[in-house]
Amino acid sequence: MDGNTMETKFCRECGAKIAKKAVICPHCGCQVEDSATSQPQIVINNSNQNQNINNAGGTSGKQCSKWTSFFLCLFLGCVGGHKFYEGKVGTGILYIFTCGLFGIGALIDLFNILGKPDPYTV
Repeated sequence: MDGNTMETKFCRECGAKIAKKAVICPHCGCQVEDSATSQPQIVINNSNQNQNINNAGGTSGKQCSKWTSFFLCLFLGCVGGHKFYEGKVGTGILYIFTCGLFGIGALIDLFNILGKPDPYTV
């Protein structure tokens, strides 16, 4: 390339032939966008489909009536009637063999059941 030959480009606004290193078109005065120094176009394809399936709030499980469980505990607490109703078979069998943890466990359960909402989830 000799000194007389100048690299050129075209203005995007007016289409005039200008020097390649020109920042502003001398014909129209508009800023010329240089493709080498321009910002790349960034495309974000965010297709995040995550869903929070948190059951820590107690939404899964068996729904039990507070009053059914209360009266089962009141009349059959020593044999674990309320525990079988809640689906806690192992604890119910323990209550059968220990007479409701010697009556103390059944009495504690009676007050605990009164503090639960109606219906409650086990």
